[in-house]
Amino acid sequence: MRSRDAVDLLLLGALWGASFLFIRVAVPHFGPLALIELRVAIAALALLPLVAWRGGLGALASRAWPVCVVGLVNSAIPFVLLAYATLTFTAGAMSILNSTAPLFGAIVAHVWLKERLTPARIGGLALGLAGVAVLAGDRVAATGPRVALALVAALGAGLFYGIGASYAKKRLAGVSPLAVAGGSQAAAAVALLPFALAAWPAAPVPLRAWGAVVLLAVASTAVAYVLYFRLIASVGPTRAIAVTFLIPAFGVFWGRVVLGEPVTPQMISGAALVLGGTALSIGLAPRLGAPAAGALPLALPRR
Repeated sequence: MRSRDAVDLLLLGALWGASFLFIRVAVPHFGPLALIELRVAIAALALLPLVAWRGGLGALASRAWPVCVVGLVNSAIPFVLLAYATLTFTAGAMSILNSTAPLFGAIVAHVWLKERLTPARIGGLALGLAGVAVLAGDRVAATGPRVALALVAALGAGLFYGIGASYAKKRLAGVSPLAVAGGSQAAAAVALLPFALAAWPAAPVPLRAWGAVVLLAVASTAVAYVLYFRLIASVGPTRAIAVTFLIPAFGVFWGRVVLGEPVTPQMISGAALVLGGTALSIGLAPRLGAPAAGALPLALPRR
């Protein structure tokens, strides 16, 4: 891997890890719906000029319906679910929970695309679920339905990412990933607009929260997508997926340094299990069986 690619990989992990920090700062003031509407709308405004510059608008127009579906299931719904869960969990914990997305990707690809679940993948799924239990089990038991609902929302986001990845693989083959990213953010913004307007905050929003929204949309969404696509083109999807393992580290780091969030042994243990399970399920660890064809990447965690 060239030095520029290594820098891109670290920067991408830092930007996607920071997305949970930005959500944690902004969501108490905006609420999940208004926050995510701003995120996807600003990101679309940043990405679509790049799509037009690369001549991708025609492809978007010809595949408008699949792009809209991807915008709904791969951005609008999971982004809102993650924002809702972040009202309860810390930024660091959310970055770990978000790393379950490739595990759900393996399940959806098995059910929908008939990709084989090898012993390594099955073991990875079991490890990942054990990590989630370690990370959130005690807290759910102690605090009841509210935390349980937030956990379901966080894991539901991973499930929607898995559905979105398989749908895109089936319906959007041959369309530029950058065009899909820009078009899907625009579609998500249109879909969320009426709900966001109905839930728009009545109280003035502090400048710090507005700054977090802009950074979330521009840095952790638009710029991050460009970096990710550049990495795929330069080093391939197998190496680009390694960012999966950087996101929780940066998420926990940003939460600790900026927000003073605690880093507990439970978080470290849960993260180790989740990431170990992810490594097995996507074929980045010593395998118990050969991976299914096309196993990488199934569903890279989105933030």
